Amino acid sequence: MNNKKVVLVVGAGDATGGAIAKRFAQEGFIACVTRRSAEKLQPLVDSIKANGDEAHGFACDARKEDDVIALVEQIESEIGPIEAFVFNIGANVPCSILEETSRKYFKIWEMACFSGFLNAREVAKRMAKRERGTILFTGATAGMRGAAGFAAFAGAKHGIRALAQSMARELGPMNIHVAHIIVDGAIDTDFIRDNFPEKYATKDQDGILNPDHIAENYWYLHSQPRDAWTFELDLRPWNERW
Repeated sequence: MNNKKVVLVVGAGDATGGAIAKRFAQEGFIACVTRRSAEKLQPLVDSIKANGDEAHGFACDARKEDDVIALVEQIESEIGPIEAFVFNIGANVPCSILEETSRKYFKIWEMACFSGFLNAREVAKRMAKRERGTILFTGATAGMRGAAGFAAFAGAKHGIRALAQSMARELGPMNIHVAHIIVDGAIDTDFIRDNFPEKYATKDQDGILNPDHIAENYWYLHSQPRDAWTFELDLRPWNERW
């Protein structure tokens, strides 16, 4: 088994999650990245390897307990100890409360909240035995206030923030740093470019978040000395109204 440390990024998409994995890999971490489709992970894995770093991609449905348990066991036994864990699943799906279905509401909660609990619990069990580690949750504006048309997403993001608070208070004395990052603003992604062209046009004026700059803050949190840990960090462009 490799003696290097592992960062596990659950929800390693083409923007924020991928940038976080790359940032930790640059520091010598083995990047283990997941999403439901392993095929969609391959460009990220190839990119990390092209820089001379190590990466492994895993197809995993983060909502399924048995799959999550097996994933963490495989990484810990075959690759290395998970020293840093990042939960980065979003599920930002708008819908009027008058039209919201129980099925979609539950699915959004499963994706953006319940899966965070499952994955963080399994990783925390390993970290607690070693008495060290970092657990980082990607939050959103919806975790602070519920906007009209986003009842399901706000409920899930409020839940993940509460989970992070509880875990931080329980695990902090075990030398495990738990933090919650509020990403308040549009991120430089294809989705924003294609669906919000006016917002995307502000990119040249630093009006949307650069995934690499977000990732830098995740590394900063992991690197903090334990006599000055941050629990909550909010990130937004300089011109974002809040």
